[in-house]
Amino acid sequence: MTKDAALAQFESALSAATTSDQAYAALSDLWQNVVGAKLFTVMTVDLETELAQRPYTNDPVNYPTSGTKPITRNSWFSVVHERHECFVANSIEEIAEVFPDYELINSLGCQSVVNLPIVIGGTLAATVNVLHEAGYYTEDRVQSAKDLLALPSLAALCVAQRLS
Repeated sequence: MTKDAALAQFESALSAATTSDQAYAALSDLWQNVVGAKLFTVMTVDLETELAQRPYTNDPVNYPTSGTKPITRNSWFSVVHERHECFVANSIEEIAEVFPDYELINSLGCQSVVNLPIVIGGTLAATVNVLHEAGYYTEDRVQSAKDLLALPSLAALCVAQRLS
């Protein structure tokens, strides 16, 4: 599928969404079609309470949407929360440095990750978390994510929150 066709499909699906899950599923499909993803989740963040919550996942068995988890202040936090930059790791060893659930991630056949921050009003509102096989998120794929998927990710978050 071409990038233009993928974007058109996303726009149509997002416009038709009547639930937050449908809005996030449209975004998940777009990421899959443009960059590729084995595991796709969205995490919202609340720095006042220091909690993150997963409102969407394409793998509810291993990464359910229930509950919250504490925000950990590590090097990942500096990149994503403070600098609002994409975090990229292309090996399970790099993932293990910042994510305590690296063994589960590895067991799912995922050894690379890109986390795209979604910023509203200068504050991190959420992250789009996309995982794949080792070495998958090359500079070209990450640049495509930044160039083509940042605005649709923001749009999907806003639509999903409106529909919640």
